[in-house]
Amino acid sequence: MKWNYRCPTCGREYGIEPGRYLCDPCSAANVPGRALHGVLECVWTGSWDPEADGAIPLPVPARFFPSIPVGDTPLWAPERLRAELGFPRLFLKDDTCNPSGSFKDRASYLVAAFARERGIKEIALASTGNAASSMAAVGAAAGLKITVFLPAAAPVAKRIQVLQYGAELREIQGNYDLAFDKSLEYSAETGVLSRNTAYNPLTIEGKKTASFEIAKALGPALGAAAGGRKAAAPDHVFVPTGDGVIIAGVIRGFEDLLKLGAIDRMPTVWAAQAEGSSAIARALAAPAGSADPFVPVVAATTAADSISVDAPRNGHYALDGGGFHLGGRPAERALRPGEAPEVWRQGRDGERRGDLRRPATGLGQGRPLRGALLGLRLRGLPKSPGKHRPEGNGGGDAHRLGP
Repeated sequence: MKWNYRCPTCGREYGIEPGRYLCDPCSAANVPGRALHGVLECVWTGSWDPEADGAIPLPVPARFFPSIPVGDTPLWAPERLRAELGFPRLFLKDDTCNPSGSFKDRASYLVAAFARERGIKEIALASTGNAASSMAAVGAAAGLKITVFLPAAAPVAKRIQVLQYGAELREIQGNYDLAFDKSLEYSAETGVLSRNTAYNPLTIEGKKTASFEIAKALGPALGAAAGGRKAAAPDHVFVPTGDGVIIAGVIRGFEDLLKLGAIDRMPTVWAAQAEGSSAIARALAAPAGSADPFVPVVAATTAADSISVDAPRNGHYALDGGGFHLGGRPAERALRPGEAPEVWRQGRDGERRGDLRRPATGLGQGRPLRGALLGLRLRGLPKSPGKHRPEGNGGGDAHRLGP
């Protein structure tokens, strides 16, 4: 199995090496504070041998991954929520069971493994909270120094987590976008490995592992409907979306499964964005031929801090470079109630699900959402097996869950 980075825009390929993040000619158009051009993807050729290459094809050998239990999180059936919403085959992929309570442990896990393989001792990143505590947790298990650039408005609980895991915290008086740029300056000056979302292609690749786990779990769950396969694709996947990296990783995983013959079709994947942070949905609705559908940059105003971004760094890749089909239109409905009621209802919905999630992940029950349809098909939602992917636990936002 041979691995490379590839630019989906121009087709150039690069070796997977420290210091290689973006495509040189395509990234020349980048402007600070805007969506990135030249985002690379991991591609592989040759045959995949699960015995030699690991249970999921990844660009780092299994022996370099730290001994921390990332992934293999539950896919569970919320009976009361199914009944209330009329989705008899709704499943929740519960990544709050990861070590730091976040889906982002998947990306941190691969980045840490790459650092260990290449003898790198320090990783830097910007975050609104989840990625920071995730990289700090995984970095501690891997014996790596982690330097985090965190906006001052990030949840106190996340700052505490970062420090408890032994990472260095650099507080930024500004938003996530400014923290992102400051962290890039630091990695450029010092030569440390950047784990910044989208900027490092491994952050996309690491997140595809959830798709493999979903397909593996749905095979037995769907029985004969899986066509005799051990794995099966859901009809729909709903993903909380900010920068557009998690959704790109989820789609990449299902693409790999299709390439390997493990599933027979791609699911429809929905990017669910808060109305106050909906740059990707707005870009999909922009007129064809727009010079840059992410300009002007609109300041995000949402309580869902995990998906709150002004300029989605992976936006261009998600729109036209990700190697997957786009429905090309926003969802027909965008609900716009106030966000205080949104967070209040999140707390009450936990009574029916039996869990607590961050505001980013409360999708589909009257939230102020804007959906962007990504994928291949849409078939009768209430009758189809669907999957919603919680992003993180609610501990970081306890101050938001009022009575």
